[in-house]
Amino acid sequence: MTTQTTRPATDAASPRTSEGWVLPSLDDPVVRTASTALGGPAGRRLRPVRRWWTPVRVCLLVAALVVVVFSVGAKHSCPAGGWSQNVNYFHLCYSDAPALYSARGLDRGVVPYLTSAATLAQKGVESPVEYPVLTGLLMWVEAHLFPKGGKDPATTFYDVNVIVEAAFLLGTVVLTALTARRRPWDAMLVALCPAAALTLTINWDMLAVVLLAGAMYAWARERPALAGVLLGLGTAAKLYPVLLLLPLLCLGWRTGKLRPVAEAAGWAALAWVNVNIIFIVANFDGWFEFYRLSQQRPAGFSSIWYLLQLHGNGLTPLNPWASGLTLVLLGAVAGLALLAPRRPRFAQLAFLVVAAFLLANKVYSPQYLLWLVPLAALARPRWRDFWIWQAGELLHFAGIWLYLGQYANANRALGDTAYTWTVLAHIAGTLWLAGVIVRDVLDPALDPVRADGIDDDPTGGVFDGAPDVRRLAGAPA
Repeated sequence: MTTQTTRPATDAASPRTSEGWVLPSLDDPVVRTASTALGGPAGRRLRPVRRWWTPVRVCLLVAALVVVVFSVGAKHSCPAGGWSQNVNYFHLCYSDAPALYSARGLDRGVVPYLTSAATLAQKGVESPVEYPVLTGLLMWVEAHLFPKGGKDPATTFYDVNVIVEAAFLLGTVVLTALTARRRPWDAMLVALCPAAALTLTINWDMLAVVLLAGAMYAWARERPALAGVLLGLGTAAKLYPVLLLLPLLCLGWRTGKLRPVAEAAGWAALAWVNVNIIFIVANFDGWFEFYRLSQQRPAGFSSIWYLLQLHGNGLTPLNPWASGLTLVLLGAVAGLALLAPRRPRFAQLAFLVVAAFLLANKVYSPQYLLWLVPLAALARPRWRDFWIWQAGELLHFAGIWLYLGQYANANRALGDTAYTWTVLAHIAGTLWLAGVIVRDVLDPALDPVRADGIDDDPTGGVFDGAPDVRRLAGAPA
């Protein structure tokens, strides 16, 4: 395999400036077409890094505006309507924050994972916090960021969460731009993503998303220990970041660079243990609630398993089926990583393993799309494919809330058939984006990042420009 060169491309067909920066109006067909309304594509002599409005700052401004419009403005009717089910579902503005503020005892001094079951019962708390430790701790911290006894503490708690989650989104935009190196405008895919802004305030997923974005950045900068710590912390917030160890292992095996992978895995384990150990010792049952619920939960809304059940074809017991499909899909990604003619990029495999996990999971909540957004921007930085995927997610976002509206007013709610189509739109969109990424892996000439022969793997860190030292028997040359 040819080692990466750093010489900037300057020929007439190149999307780069004379300094090597990739300009989206020269690189992406959708942006090129849209740019005609503003005078046409930028010139190659443009030097954006010397202007105050750098790509990172522009992306931050756009992200902030999108959050104001879609995370605040579009969700105003729910707090104004007192968080009634009728408003939550039919106005598409539901959030777990105000509901769980009381239901998990955050308004009554409950400390997640440490308050005993007996004390929870005395306080009239329905059940303990059902999330991994860092997410529960974030909920507790947010509950203590404002004085108690206000007129509407549940809405105040929601408002605090909006600010915190928005800050995490802005951090993710910055980290994505920095990780992309000579392609900082790819972060605009994260910034200009209404589906992300609409789902931003449903839950606390952005904590894990920003930690994973930090891990990607640290790995790209060849800092495996820091990447491992951030992966471990991300896994302590949501389970999915641990999945990225699989593509790291596969790429490390191909390139013979397993030592930094082992270093990252070791630091990830150490970080996860350090965060969890005190709660495991102090109150194992409270700490284990997330894992117990994950194991015992039935088919959840918007999963393929729920659709099968909804139409009379449910599979039991479900856990072996869901776990089996997950392993098959992850095995397929590993096979692709090891058998592809050219070593895949880290971001491509990262997207594929998380997408595989989501497609096979027992539940798909609308905010789970946040897990994929920064990975999609790095794996396939093309607006057409990104928006095909997002179209499916937007349909599903509307579909799930209108379907759940049956708990408020069955006459206005979405029926089973229409809801099924919105879930299939989400699945089809995810498969589309995964499919074009797989195609890019098999034919790197179609990969937007590698197409001009200059960049190899900006997210790859120690793998960037590295030749293969091991190949599976039967792998194509």
